[in-house]
Amino acid sequence: MPTGVAIRDVREQLFAAAERVLLRYGPNALTSRAVTTEAGCAKGVLHRHFADFDAFLAELVLDRIGRIEDQATALRDSAGTGTVAGNLGGALTDLFASVAVAIVGLITFRDELRARLRQATRPGVPVLSEAVAMLASYLTAEREMGRIAADADVDTLALALVGAGHLLFAGRQETPPEPGDVDKVVTTVIADVVQRRLL
Repeated sequence: MPTGVAIRDVREQLFAAAERVLLRYGPNALTSRAVTTEAGCAKGVLHRHFADFDAFLAELVLDRIGRIEDQATALRDSAGTGTVAGNLGGALTDLFASVAVAIVGLITFRDELRARLRQATRPGVPVLSEAVAMLASYLTAEREMGRIAADADVDTLALALVGAGHLLFAGRQETPPEPGDVDKVVTTVIADVVQRRLL
């Protein structure tokens, strides 16, 4: 892109370019040069908008966490509709079929990024911690509506679902798991609390 040409939505263009590089080549290939080349802009564009590359990556992760928070609102609003397993399966698929698995790998790969994110996010692994909070909030609403057992440990269920979902989707960007595989995992994890509400 020629110098002096205005770029609309620079941050989002750079974030989208970073995601494409990350998904295609992995965290090792994610450099400022790779991002700006993918975005079709000069390297200086990134440095005009962010203090350094780790600041850029931290903003990318925080932006994607914001999307999880939006998804959490929609999921909580779905409580009482459809099936609990269907709602959870859809949420896990939306979460892990996106760039979330690759971002977790990036956070693991870059020490400086992890250090910056620790100051701005929940304890635990960013993205996964927010996913656990999203599912726990939804399960709390379903418990209040009587669609799962009144004594259901929603925090542990959410941890189990996110852990299983992450393992199911990890390393499978090209060939994601079949919906039936996701449904089987979700149904197995929540089987007890769904059955006991009927007793």
